[in-house]
Amino acid sequence: MIKPQSFTPLPDTSQWPILLKNYDHLNVRTGHYTPIPSGYSPLKRLLAEYIRYGVLNLDKPANPSSHEVVAWIKRILRVDKTGHSGTLDPKETGNLIVCIDRATPLVKSQQGAGKEYACIARLHSKVPDVAKVARALETLTGAVFQRPPLISAVKRQLRIRTTYESKLLEYDPDRHLVVFWISCEAGTYVRTMCVHLRLILGVGSHMQELRRVRSGIMGENDNMVTMQDVMDAQWVYDNYRDESYLRRVIMPLEVLLTSYKRLIVKGSTVNAICYGAKLMIPGLLSRAKKVKVREVEVEEKVKAKKMMEEEVAVEAEKKEKKKKKKKDKKNGDMVSSDEGTAEKVKKKERENKVEAASPDEEKSEKKKKKKKDKEAKDADATEKKKKKKNKGQEEG
Repeated sequence: MIKPQSFTPLPDTSQWPILLKNYDHLNVRTGHYTPIPSGYSPLKRLLAEYIRYGVLNLDKPANPSSHEVVAWIKRILRVDKTGHSGTLDPKETGNLIVCIDRATPLVKSQQGAGKEYACIARLHSKVPDVAKVARALETLTGAVFQRPPLISAVKRQLRIRTTYESKLLEYDPDRHLVVFWISCEAGTYVRTMCVHLRLILGVGSHMQELRRVRSGIMGENDNMVTMQDVMDAQWVYDNYRDESYLRRVIMPLEVLLTSYKRLIVKGSTVNAICYGAKLMIPGLLSRAKKVKVREVEVEEKVKAKKMMEEEVAVEAEKKEKKKKKKKDKKNGDMVSSDEGTAEKVKKKERENKVEAASPDEEKSEKKKKKKKDKEAKDADATEKKKKKKNKGQEEG
C-alpha cells in the first residue's frame, strides 16, 4: 500500500532548458504576475528572430583566419553583423564562438573569459626523463612574463599572463613529442610557452599543433558545429523550408548567460528597465541565492536625490524628538494637552526643511534679483533722460 506523503516533492529542474535550469534553487518572492502575450521563449522564437539573436559554437578549420571565417558565416546566413569570441591563428583549430547580429554585444563577455588548449610540442633532442618534462610544465603555471611572437596580431611588448593549470597528457621520447593541456588567461600565447619550455629543459622545442578545446563557457562537447554544417543547414532551409537543421546549428544567445546570477522579473517591468528605470522589489519574482537585494520602500512619487536625502534627515530628527518626548512623559514634564502643539511645531520644522532651497536654486534667485535691479536702474536712467530733453525743449 502506498502511503500519502506529508510534503509536496519539488520538480527536478536540472534538465530544464537554458536560463530555467535549476529554477527550484532560486529564492521566490512571489509567484503572482499577469502574463503578457508579447515576446517569445528563446527556443520558440520565429526563425528570423532566432537567427538574429543566435550564437554558433564553431569548430574553426585550419588555414583561414578567424576574421575570414566570421565573414563567410555572415555571407552564408545573410545577416548584417557577426563577431567572434577571441582570435585563433590561421593554423590553429578548435572552439570559436560566433555571435550573430543582435547577439554581438555578448562577444566581449566571452573574449575576456578563460581559455583551454591542447598542444603538441616537438623537442629538438631526446629528454629521457618524463618527470623532468612534467616539472617543466608545472613551473610555467601562475603569472608568467610573455612577449608575443614575431608574427602576431598584437603589439610586441612584455606583458603578464596567467596559466591556471597544466597537465602532461603524453610524452613520446622516441619521436620527441610532448602533448599537454593548459587552462590559461585570455591573450596567452602558447607558442611563447613552448619557447619557455625549451629554456627550462635546455633543449630546443617549437609548437607543432594547437587546438582550443574551450573558450569561456562553451567547450568541444557543447553543440560544436563545422562550417559545412552551417552551409548545409542554410541550403536545406532555402530548398526545403526545413528549419530543424538551422535551429540545431544555431543556439539562442541565452546559452552564454547561464553562468551569471539570475533575477526573474515580471513582464510588465521589462519595458521600464529597458528605458533606464531602476529595478524595484515589486517588479521582482525570484532571484538567485547569492544576489543581495536591499530592501527599498516603494513610494507613489519618485523624488529627486536631494529631496530624498532631506526626507531621511527629517525622519531621523522626527524619531529623535519622539524619543525625547517619551522621556519627558516619564519625567512628567509634558502634559497630554501639549502633544498637539508639539506635533504642529514638528510639522512646521519639517516643511521649512523640505522647502529650504538648494545652493543652485539660491544662485539662480540671486541672478534673477540682479537682473531686476539692473532693469530698474535702466528704467530710472531712461526716465531722467526724457525729463532733461523735455526741460530743454521748454527752455527753447
